[in-house]
Amino acid sequence: MTLHAIVPVDRLWLSIRREAENALASDPLFGASLTSAILDHGDFASALAHQIGERLGKGTDDRELFARVAREAFHAAPDLIDAASLDLQSIAVHDPATKALLPPLLNFKGYVALQAWRVSNWLWRHERTDLALLLQSLSSDSLQVSIHPSASIGTQVFLDHATGIIVGAFAVIGDEVTILQNVTIGRKQALPGRAPRIGRGVLLSTGATILGDVSIGDFAKIGAGALVEHDVPAGCTAVGVPARLTNCAEAGLPA
Repeated sequence: MTLHAIVPVDRLWLSIRREAENALASDPLFGASLTSAILDHGDFASALAHQIGERLGKGTDDRELFARVAREAFHAAPDLIDAASLDLQSIAVHDPATKALLPPLLNFKGYVALQAWRVSNWLWRHERTDLALLLQSLSSDSLQVSIHPSASIGTQVFLDHATGIIVGAFAVIGDEVTILQNVTIGRKQALPGRAPRIGRGVLLSTGATILGDVSIGDFAKIGAGALVEHDVPAGCTAVGVPARLTNCAEAGLPA
């Protein structure tokens, strides 16, 4: 399916099932996997919970436990499924590597890691901190993505390739942000209560590091390997170590 506009969750689910049925018809060897992952489920929330359990669990009991935890969260907070739907559709709309919904749902570990974080954040906010931190640890082990449950993340966020992404406690990430592999967003030891704030539509390129009490303005771009320890204004680009600003009125000043 090629998406041209964001659709409701129920239409999203119908499109995912249609893609799964077409994939099954064209490649029957894919059948058992598609059936358990998609066709055995009645809605998007159930299928997504299954994916989280499959990715985080190391055995049958663990996989069912984590799927059950995710289903509980989705039932209690339907906004988590709305956010997951927006994240998935944003990938299909904007990622040149795929225009379908099924591949990122089944195969993009960054997508599953982000949805596992949404569950862990729900647990954290409901004072189930030990289980929240366990999900973070398992995501780090299994998916190489570690996002602290206390972080705040908007919707239509894309963790592209995702390996090595670290988001520390209390970090704030806005809507429509793209984060590539090996990005670190964290606090400085001298200011443990002040974490980075990433605005809407920001691109954090491969290997970028954002540290401390800094604000990255809307639609700014952080270059590959950049080290940012000062604010980056909206619409600017920051490159280098330490980062310097380009493409904005403050170009040449420290970032």
